[in-house]
Amino acid sequence: MNQHIKDKLALLPDQPGCYLMKDRQGTIIYVGKAKILKNRVRSYFTGSHDGKTLRLVNEIEDFEYIVTSSDMEALILELNLIKKHDPKYNVMLKDDKTYPFIKLTAERHPRLITTRKVKKDRGKYFGPYPNVMAANETKKLLDRIYPLRKCNTLPDRVCLYYHLGQCLAPCVYEVDEQEYKKITDDITRFLNGGYKDVKKELTEKMQAAAEELDFERAKEYRDKIAHIEATMEKQKMSTTDFTDRDVFGYAFDKGWMCVQVFFIRQGKLIERDVSMFPIYGEPEDEFLTYLGQFYLMPSHFKPKEILLPESIDAGLAEGLLDVKIQQPKRGQKKDLLKLANKNAKIALKEKFALIDRDEERTIKAVENLGDKLGIYTPHRIEAFDNSNIQGTDPVSAMVVFIDGKPEKKEYRKYKIKSVEGPDDYESMREVVRRRYSRALKEGLPLPDLIIIDGGKGHVEGVRDILENELGLDIPLSGLVKDEKHRTSQLMIGNPLEIVPLDRTSQEFYLLQRIQDEVHRFAITFHRQVRGKTAFQSLLDDIPGIGEKRRKQLLKYFGSVKKMKEASVEEVIAAGMPKGVAEEIVRKLQE
Repeated sequence: MNQHIKDKLALLPDQPGCYLMKDRQGTIIYVGKAKILKNRVRSYFTGSHDGKTLRLVNEIEDFEYIVTSSDMEALILELNLIKKHDPKYNVMLKDDKTYPFIKLTAERHPRLITTRKVKKDRGKYFGPYPNVMAANETKKLLDRIYPLRKCNTLPDRVCLYYHLGQCLAPCVYEVDEQEYKKITDDITRFLNGGYKDVKKELTEKMQAAAEELDFERAKEYRDKIAHIEATMEKQKMSTTDFTDRDVFGYAFDKGWMCVQVFFIRQGKLIERDVSMFPIYGEPEDEFLTYLGQFYLMPSHFKPKEILLPESIDAGLAEGLLDVKIQQPKRGQKKDLLKLANKNAKIALKEKFALIDRDEERTIKAVENLGDKLGIYTPHRIEAFDNSNIQGTDPVSAMVVFIDGKPEKKEYRKYKIKSVEGPDDYESMREVVRRRYSRALKEGLPLPDLIIIDGGKGHVEGVRDILENELGLDIPLSGLVKDEKHRTSQLMIGNPLEIVPLDRTSQEFYLLQRIQDEVHRFAITFHRQVRGKTAFQSLLDDIPGIGEKRRKQLLKYFGSVKKMKEASVEEVIAAGMPKGVAEEIVRKLQE
């Protein structure tokens, strides 16, 4: 703990608020809330912590805080700050999926459809259904029972659905609005939990048809009843009040929390959601933060009622969500809470072994690598590699590993612009110059370690760019491969020295993964560039093919591979004259 932090800890107020932890680059890495800021923030820098919390504390170089007038204000502010800053140590719920609804359209001839968008179009929406299969099965069941039209536009003749008794054929026959009203009322009642009444009515109609010896009609009713029973039997757990509610249970141990959510829709348990994440504060506070984030997501709709464990402050939760909160003491609802908590404990226990293995492979490997190299823990590693064939189509690639895992959205490809011929050293210098000039200009995060796939010459060339041209002091290392193209040696320092690494250690395996990944990425990019170049060179030899037609062919076929597989007729369809098309196919087949 540095002196700056010590001085700020002495000035912390004993009031509620939020605190923002920062690393040495000034990046916000964790946001938390506290009933008493002085006690909560000081707790990070006193006493002992588990390894996970210790990693957070070791990265903290500074902190800020915002005082609020109440714990509720602190909770709401915390959610807003997490959403704004996206801190890496906070729980991030990034699920952007939307759940489907069953919609009864308000058209003259109504339809029943499944949709993920709710519009103000006078249609009736039922759901959402977190279980997509359940929504589709329910719609199929209703399609069999109620003869609404199935087609988007009315045809000019009756279709198969009419002959199956599943459509009234409004395309041919006039259908009275009252008949539609009765059907839509039945569907509405069914989807609002009244399927037992529908089943009872169908049973009575089946018996009446049998008494009148109309056995074919009785069989139709019997089949519809069977469909209802088959579909509704899938929902094993149900309540009798048909209320939509979410049931939350949680468990915590060793600095981790698991939250289980049961989605109860129309009185039935239809789906669950499981989240597991590290926590750095009080479990009850962390749970409330999670709860707020959960319902900020567009895919999670607030039900009429939420069941929470007794340990959670119901008043805070209700004020945050503006939804009825219950904490049952007995009965079926209490049993649902117990079941959610039990599932959370089981999931947490089962996952600990996997977490330990994953941390050994990633986080601890990164920490050990930092120790071996004598640098800060390299949470962000950027690696570079070149690819070309005798200087032809030279390219370079960069991959990013964060906490030992590839961050593919931050990978970058580079075409070499200023280097003529097979000069690997200058190619690497150009790419590093372009990468970090832009990083400085745009304020992008800088790495804790740069790895160059190459030897002493590559590393020294890059060091000159970083230190003398850009004024950057970033640890720089080189990875050398042996004659079998396997990771062999790691060099770092000025002058460069070989760092001995145990070839069976996790940090050595991490370096292998990084080197293999950047090599794969560079080779893949080079093949793409080389393929296009070769293809264009081939087309240049064909009379009648210029820049415009070459682009036209690439746009039409999308890839060189598809172009090679094309017939003369397909090339003509791309807009080429017959003679030119024949010559293209002949050249490509050669």
